Amino acid sequence: MNSPQTAPVVLITGASGGIGGAVALAYAGRGARLVLTARSAGKLEELAKACEQAGGQAVTRITDVSDAAAVRDAIDAAVREFGGLDVVVHTAAVVAYGRLSQVPEQVWDRVVDVGVRGTANVARESLRVFEPAGHGSLVIIGSVLGQITAPRMGAYATSKWAVHGLARTLQQEARRTPGVHVALVSPGGIDTRIYRMAATYVGRAGSPPPPVLSPEAVARKVLRTVDKQRRGGAVGPLNPLMRVGFTAVPWVYDVLVGPLFNLLALARKPSPESEGNVFRSSEDVERGRA
Repeated sequence: MNSPQTAPVVLITGASGGIGGAVALAYAGRGARLVLTARSAGKLEELAKACEQAGGQAVTRITDVSDAAAVRDAIDAAVREFGGLDVVVHTAAVVAYGRLSQVPEQVWDRVVDVGVRGTANVARESLRVFEPAGHGSLVIIGSVLGQITAPRMGAYATSKWAVHGLARTLQQEARRTPGVHVALVSPGGIDTRIYRMAATYVGRAGSPPPPVLSPEAVARKVLRTVDKQRRGGAVGPLNPLMRVGFTAVPWVYDVLVGPLFNLLALARKPSPESEGNVFRSSEDVERGRA
């Protein structure tokens, strides 16, 4: 275990969710000093206690990543609380299911806003600290849907394609700042709440498409990426195959993707139309369902 002086300072966005929580616990096992951010206060406090039991230190900040001032405050809180910042892992995102004509404009805009503006806010504020210090790792969680598309996931795919473009640009720009590391980790189907918490306008809730991996698999990839200063990569055995189909035989891909999406990426039971956690925290959504 690291000493308090050498333990990394790690800020995680979307920490109340599956991937963010798994990354937090993995770093806590190394004795890291953690700043956990999300919109769900109760879930953050539960995670902070779990991280401390695992050997880390943790403070929490209620943060909506689409709010630039809130992101700046969270980054500043990390530096103020622990004297610096070594790693930022950005996992926060929201999802909506539905055709462009089905998803209300404000829901569509919010999914893209959280995905794109939120990522830019987190990257900007992280680099504000990393670049003068001459070190730091920013890991952005993308998605296989930043490299392919699927019907009725247009808002999320639009946001993730933009996130992938931004991440690649940041990697190119980081070549001018030795010691500053930017990575993009792109999972496939992961067993998290993001699917069932999503907004839906298709009569069914979302479901992770198989093969479904655990959030811990993504966390391991994140930690290896930071440890070895790698560019990131995919998490999911079928991601490369889907990318090949999407680019090499698009007409075959487009014929198959709709039926497969209906079969594999939507829950079996009917679900009422809902904004999910697009505007509210997952904690508030669950409270409303109770």
